[in-house]
Amino acid sequence: VLFNSGAINRLGKTVDGTTTSDYDQAEVKHQISINLSVLPVEWNDTKVNIIDAPGYSDFVAEVIAGIRVSESAVIAVCAASGVEVGTQQMWARCDNANLARLIIVNKMDRENADFNRTVTQIQEKFGIKCVPIQVPIGAQASFTGIVDLLTMKSYIGTEAKEGDIPADLKDQVDSYREKLIEAAAESNDALLEKYLGGEELSMEELVTSLKQGVLTGKVIPILAGSATKNIGMKQLMDAVKGYLPSPAERDVIVLDKEGNETSVKAGESEPLAVLVFKTSADPYVGKLTYFRVFNGVLTSNSQIYNVNKGEHERIGQLFMLRGKTQETVTKIVAGDIGGVAKLNVTNTGDTLCAQDKPVKLPPIVFPNPVFSQAVYPKTKADLDKLGSALTRLVEQDPTLQIRRDTETGETILSGLGETQLDVASEDIQRKFGVSIILETPKVPYRETITSTVQAEYKHKKQTGGHGQYGHVLLRLEPLPVGSDNEFVDEVVGGRIPRNYIPAVEKGVHEAFNEGVLAGYPAAAVRAVVFDGSFHPVDSSEICFKIAGSGALKKGMQDGHPILLEPIVNITVTVPEDYTGDIISDLNTKRAQLQGMNPSNGMNEIKAQAPMAEIQRYAIDLKSITQGKG
Repeated sequence: VLFNSGAINRLGKTVDGTTTSDYDQAEVKHQISINLSVLPVEWNDTKVNIIDAPGYSDFVAEVIAGIRVSESAVIAVCAASGVEVGTQQMWARCDNANLARLIIVNKMDRENADFNRTVTQIQEKFGIKCVPIQVPIGAQASFTGIVDLLTMKSYIGTEAKEGDIPADLKDQVDSYREKLIEAAAESNDALLEKYLGGEELSMEELVTSLKQGVLTGKVIPILAGSATKNIGMKQLMDAVKGYLPSPAERDVIVLDKEGNETSVKAGESEPLAVLVFKTSADPYVGKLTYFRVFNGVLTSNSQIYNVNKGEHERIGQLFMLRGKTQETVTKIVAGDIGGVAKLNVTNTGDTLCAQDKPVKLPPIVFPNPVFSQAVYPKTKADLDKLGSALTRLVEQDPTLQIRRDTETGETILSGLGETQLDVASEDIQRKFGVSIILETPKVPYRETITSTVQAEYKHKKQTGGHGQYGHVLLRLEPLPVGSDNEFVDEVVGGRIPRNYIPAVEKGVHEAFNEGVLAGYPAAAVRAVVFDGSFHPVDSSEICFKIAGSGALKKGMQDGHPILLEPIVNITVTVPEDYTGDIISDLNTKRAQLQGMNPSNGMNEIKAQAPMAEIQRYAIDLKSITQGKG
């Protein structure tokens, strides 16, 4: 598309790392799209902002952000493999966002490519409102062009040379055209009446009705082509311009003072409303903020108000973005997308506006992390820079979260999958110069006792001068699992002077921190000091601290200690067909089923499972359900 529009002068290939959209080193290395890219093109005097988003589920944040700032979507379906899991997930997101759509059956030149089979799959999954407006000429190695069902002409090769319809396609073309006319007519009552009356619909009437159907979601055109052969791509862009809505054709949704959504007219004369949908670390300009102007006009070197943060931002030089390149511009108008560098307080999801005319746009809602790993610096030098680098990393991807596990002392990086965290590890090294190691997080086990015991410890040392003496008797009692440790003083008669009791307590709590089985902290134990003795000269706080610690350790050993493992609540949502497989897998992980809630062909399964068993469950779930769970 970029090549046909003149935006670039040669075709790129993903395998060569020469595409305009997949320019990041990680994308070139992994040969997948990782980052959202903005690709503006001029097509027949119309500017179209193409947002190329990754299809891999770990990077769905880019997809969500792209959908949030789009009026419409082009869904690519492979002519060989058909409707895949990612296709269905993208479709559902477009449904939720109420986006107008086109479908391109791509890769018609691939082995096993079959247009009719793919159309049938599309209609089975997404409904009969999906109708072809083109028919391919040939398939696989013999794919040479397309037939347009509106113009009833053929278009051959990369130049789309116009010709007549091949005779062997006439029956197929007539059948698909009849269904197209019927679908278009149903979008307009007057045309439907005319069609049912047996009258012919003009080309102009068909196009107008088809666009109306696309805008309302009643019709979704299906096209055919091959991006690598550059066949059908010009017709695709003609369809984008002809059928998909412009920003002016859709109202802008804003939030009122109570936080409720309401719609306002779109246009440059409306109060300024700008949504930040992506933040990245650019090697040349530093922090780069991607935004869409929903209303008004944003100009370079201006003052703006961040309504989410309640602070002003200084807007410097504005850019028009094209992949990794930036072109300086003086303004970005309503409906357009741009970039700006080095904003101080603004993050992804924030709304920028004029302070005297505040506007707040609905935020971008991202999924919560489901997979975590512990982060360790490779060297001492990396440790010094780790904190700031992780903060900047999380700024770029809202689905990444960083936290400190106070129980294990580890720094935990969480995201949507293993690939995402691997790429994040590469990013932090390449962009911020920090090398890290990712490991499975430690499980915060606990130790407790199962029976009540008494323990005695006497700390006694005699030297040439003052000696050391502290004598403590403890009673240890198990508490209900989940309880905190307790210390109770039941000493009477001055057997241990009052001023030494805090030292005993301190020794007990220090000993609680390291269990006797595997060194894990103790939990759910009550330690009762009830007796002891002291020496008027040799006793001291340190002596009673040592005695308290020793008595606690001895009591833990004698109290039939056991390990406690953390149990977590999980909710798994899967298609009904996978319910049995998921329950069987959860059983192997020692999970306890808590209930199920079926809804719209999906099952929500609630369970409790040991943390150690499900630390990599997001990966297992993706494998079992083929990415559908």
